[in-house]
Amino acid sequence: MSDSPPIPVLRVRQLGVTFDTYRGPVQVLDDVSFDIAAGEILGVVGESGAGKSMTGAAVIGLIEPPGRISSGTVELDGERIDGLRGEAMRRIRGKRIGSIFQDPLTSLNPVYTVGRHLIETIRTHLPLTETQARARALALLEEVEIPEPRVRMGQYPHQFSGGMRQRVAIALALCAQPQLIIADEPTTALDVSVQAQIIALLRRVCRERHAAAMLITHDMGVIAETADRVMVMYQGRVLETGPVREVLDRPRQLYTRVLMAAIPSVHERLVRLPVPEIGKPATAVPARPQPRPAASGLKNLLEVRDLGKEFDLSLGWLERVVARQPRKTLQAVDQVSFSIRQGSTFGLVGESGSGKSTVARMVAGLTLPTRGQVLFDGVDRWSAAADTQALRRRFQMIFQDPYASLNPRWTVARLIAEPLEVLGLSASRSETAERVAAALRRVRMTPDDARKYPHQFSGGQRQRIAIARALASQPEFIICDEPTSALDVSVQAQVLNLMRDLQDEFGLTYLLISHNLAVIRHMCDDIGVMQRGRLVEAGDAQAVLDAPQHPYTRALMAAVPDIQHTH
Repeated sequence: MSDSPPIPVLRVRQLGVTFDTYRGPVQVLDDVSFDIAAGEILGVVGESGAGKSMTGAAVIGLIEPPGRISSGTVELDGERIDGLRGEAMRRIRGKRIGSIFQDPLTSLNPVYTVGRHLIETIRTHLPLTETQARARALALLEEVEIPEPRVRMGQYPHQFSGGMRQRVAIALALCAQPQLIIADEPTTALDVSVQAQIIALLRRVCRERHAAAMLITHDMGVIAETADRVMVMYQGRVLETGPVREVLDRPRQLYTRVLMAAIPSVHERLVRLPVPEIGKPATAVPARPQPRPAASGLKNLLEVRDLGKEFDLSLGWLERVVARQPRKTLQAVDQVSFSIRQGSTFGLVGESGSGKSTVARMVAGLTLPTRGQVLFDGVDRWSAAADTQALRRRFQMIFQDPYASLNPRWTVARLIAEPLEVLGLSASRSETAERVAAALRRVRMTPDDARKYPHQFSGGQRQRIAIARALASQPEFIICDEPTSALDVSVQAQVLNLMRDLQDEFGLTYLLISHNLAVIRHMCDDIGVMQRGRLVEAGDAQAVLDAPQHPYTRALMAAVPDIQHTH
């Protein structure tokens, strides 16, 4: 009997990835080595652009020219796969390696129903009949906690919330019972309660099916509660690898230590988050006094009164008559009322599908309410007398999904300049260029990035571009729909500090929608908690989070991943 250790499911040795550019070869991964055993979850952390997603892409052969694996080996269950191409690699992807991508909307075909996605994937990799594949698809949707799976099977990706789409992507990855799951930010779009379910699901899948998982994320809480080991990456290299508790409690590298210091806490509020800089220690700062002086005693800039929105989910008129089905409506928002003081930040939290983003779209003027009023500075923005153009100059919105909200055919310069030009806020081309460059610097990007296109950036960098675009026109009121959900902790710290600085300097007012309760704690003066379209609790943010009164708010707080404890 051999005493040699079992072969790891994934074995990567001295992996290098190079992009051949007109300026010469650019090394984006250098000497990356790691193993993942059966039933083990390896967490991979680091800033946007550190090489996390590129490592996952190299493993599954998704690096497009001019990129190429320039050195090293990738072995799946002892078999080299780094040299496989075409059909040979496609047979491994999906069947032996399941992938969960960062952006579910761009990985799902918009003209396929969710059921067709699942059934086709299952039948491609498993010898099942249509009926058997449909039954398996329903079981997978139930496993990832999607309500009414039979109804949802017939719907399209655009009919799902961001969190629901992410759950569909996870179900797709599990279709063929893969040996290895590569999960690239699988909980980015999810609220804390659903995130907790997905964390538990990933752990259970790996334990029960003896699947290995590579979990790429910027959320240290998710790493603490999910992963067995953690690998820290920076600028395409591995800085340190070890058991989760050892790396989180006793990091050897300075970069890991400053990364940990930049994470906002759900239990206390700081004046500013320490921003990691390599070579400089991150120091703690004192808690911010409450209430914030800038926000107290000021008038209400925004008032939402008895807001409601119904969506018609019925079949077409003729189909209803033939099928003898009544009209079916969804009450997405029901009797929601709150106000936001000038210069303050109001946070909306709740599960995916609770109505947060629908409220934001009605406030922004993008979705017509079924009932109720949205008063901005005393004017009902949905009344016939409202000056829409004047209101538009005072509003900006940062969307949850940066790739879907940025025109892929426009350069970054044109994307950021558009609101300045449309709203007449810039007198000349040179002034526009200066303001574009200044906006990019504020979000820790360079003016040279203005010449590039959105697809040339990582997910986190695209979100920074979206934030720069919103900030360029210096609006009074900004609706932020998950503005930091795609950002690693160090860039998140910088963006949150920037939003606070701009608020203090220009008296900005924010409506902040987030599933990250630590971000809500850090940024918000007041908070509203939504469940199934209704506002179940509202009040001072610190009071609500310290002593929640509603059972749903208490459940949300209990579901927050805790970096201090492991599973």
